[in-house]
Amino acid sequence: MSLSSHIAELRRKHENLSEMVESAQRSPGTDDLAISELKKQKLRLKEEIERLSHN
Repeated sequence: MSLSSHIAELRRKHENLSEMVESAQRSPGTDDLAISELKKQKLRLKEEIERLSHN
């Protein structure tokens, strides 16, 4: 897998997590801990994308 396709895949995963966070926040019974974990995963992906993009 090339670096650019790897970054594209990470961006796709990041976007999916964004949608999941938004959906969870709109859903009344969603556990705050679950939302927090999704946000942490999203941040880790963002940091990885930034790191790979600047090399």
